[in-house]
Amino acid sequence: MLQDDGSSSVTPSSPLQNFSMMSSLSPTFGSPYQCLKELKSEERGLYLIHLLLACANHVAGGNLENANIALDQISHLACPNGDTMQRIASYFAEALADRILRSWPGIYKALNSTKLSVVSEDFLVKKMFFEYFPFLKVASVITNQAIIEAMEGEKMVHIVDLNACEPLQWRALLQDLSARPEGPPHLRITGVHQQKEVLEQIAHVLTEEAEKLDIPFQFHQVVSKLENLDVEKLRVKTGEALAISSVMQLHTLLAHDDEQQKKSPLAFKHLNGLHLQRALLNQNTLGDLLEKDTTNESASSSPLSSTASAKMDGFLHALWGLSPKVMVVTEQESNHNGTTLMERLSESLYFYAALFDCLEFTLQRTSLERLKVEKMLFGEEIKNIVGCEGVERKERHEKLDKWFQRFGGAGFGNVPLSYYAMLQARRLLQSYSCDGYKIKEENGSVVICWQDRALFSVSAWRCRR
Repeated sequence: MLQDDGSSSVTPSSPLQNFSMMSSLSPTFGSPYQCLKELKSEERGLYLIHLLLACANHVAGGNLENANIALDQISHLACPNGDTMQRIASYFAEALADRILRSWPGIYKALNSTKLSVVSEDFLVKKMFFEYFPFLKVASVITNQAIIEAMEGEKMVHIVDLNACEPLQWRALLQDLSARPEGPPHLRITGVHQQKEVLEQIAHVLTEEAEKLDIPFQFHQVVSKLENLDVEKLRVKTGEALAISSVMQLHTLLAHDDEQQKKSPLAFKHLNGLHLQRALLNQNTLGDLLEKDTTNESASSSPLSSTASAKMDGFLHALWGLSPKVMVVTEQESNHNGTTLMERLSESLYFYAALFDCLEFTLQRTSLERLKVEKMLFGEEIKNIVGCEGVERKERHEKLDKWFQRFGGAGFGNVPLSYYAMLQARRLLQSYSCDGYKIKEENGSVVICWQDRALFSVSAWRCRR
């Protein structure tokens, strides 16, 4: 820890102290790999953070030789089936290497030309995330309750799901609607997804459930990416009460306002990189490290992460024109849309450290399911946040205050989530054996946390006239 006079509390005999003196905050040739293996878990995690930040600094500055040295050192410490920090470092190192390779398009394309993207595998991993974490289950419970309250007394209900990939939420809603004192409404769900197979599977499950419950039901499929969606294809009809659900999708639209940045990823300037390294090197634990990271990151500003977004504003105004009675939005509660590599890397380290920590309490380190979620879901997101720029960088997560500004500017007003919605969410979290999951109310919305780290937000909106 840092003392009042700015000195470090790391003892002179600590291997970390030796490394800080030998590396002078930057990895060099001839690093003592044998000493690296003797590091204790906390010291190893600390040094991995230092190496990742040093590597990112070199990548951002175009110093590939030093970046390569740092990646080599990381490879001696990181491990995709080790402890939390070792696992995280493996994926961040891969993302930094991916960023370097993208500066040589020919090599990058050749290495990825035979890569297979299996629809069923992607779908399965997202189902694993839904199953093993409570975050989306809590969001589903809150979303359904907000829809039920908004649709009270309505006879014709139309729900638009902008990311239709999980039928369990809507099956639960069908069951809730069937128990309404006034009887169930005629329900139509429009599912938007880029993969037809996913929509067909959801249609089958929900149609079967509606028949069992004797609810008049239709499922309308719209095969499209969100960025290409024509709202006319949603077929919203006069006389229908409309609800819209968006789960971790809206942030992808922000990529289209970054097209003017077409430089090599290596040409991007770094921000406060050396200062971050010094601050992190003098912390004792991963929590202290990342807390310091957040302090540095929050002090920076980013024009591209401001609320101005032509694509987003146009889309939200188009949805406003459909006059939904309620729109419920779930998004990652983190700022991964900074313009600099150092901003995004420091913030995303904190965010994914919490998610990896959740898995540490949920699944064994040797679990194949855990490895798949970490590699195919978290790893790919990290690679996109750290390795990509321009329109390719889709994972542009932003915090709740930004969404308040965006929706307010598009003519929406916030709908405070009800006490009953919060009660249901808390009961769901209590059913988990781990007490690290928490929820808190924030400006009428809900933030879902791991320990004290906010990870996902759920907010509800209605049209202001």
